[in-house]
Amino acid sequence: MKQTAISLTLRPYRPADCPAMARLFYETVHTVNARDYAPEALDAWADGQPDLERWNSSFLAHRTLLAEAGGQLLGFADMDETGYLDRLYVHRDFQGRGVATALCDALEAQTPAPRYTTHASITARPFFESRGYRVTRAQQVERRGVWMTNFVMEKPGPTGVQEEIP
Repeated sequence: MKQTAISLTLRPYRPADCPAMARLFYETVHTVNARDYAPEALDAWADGQPDLERWNSSFLAHRTLLAEAGGQLLGFADMDETGYLDRLYVHRDFQGRGVATALCDALEAQTPAPRYTTHASITARPFFESRGYRVTRAQQVERRGVWMTNFVMEKPGPTGVQEEIP
């Protein structure tokens, strides 16, 4: 059953947000992604001990947005200048309510690129397919000695943006 969209606010990342984002990441992986990945894969993907300094540096280097409602963090996403969507995570209680769509719409609008790419989990693949992304290849990635499947996906960028020819 599809839930109704919610009224949310998008805002840029601030370093003070990093611990809350790390908690949301861990909880989302261990609940939402649990239907598609084994417990050992979930533990390897999100062990609850992220390197917050490294995460902060990455979020500052990318265009990073947070979705909030009533002061609660609903989700976050970040994209680099090439159009690579690095992370997209939505709180388990707000899945299917427009949070991921709002974050992706905003990042794509703010980042004109010849193409948008991401490495989507099994869980996220249908969401990206609904946005016009296509799988370019399935891949096995290793995290802390555990192998798991994800998908390299891409879609064309906005009309009029030309790709540079090397």
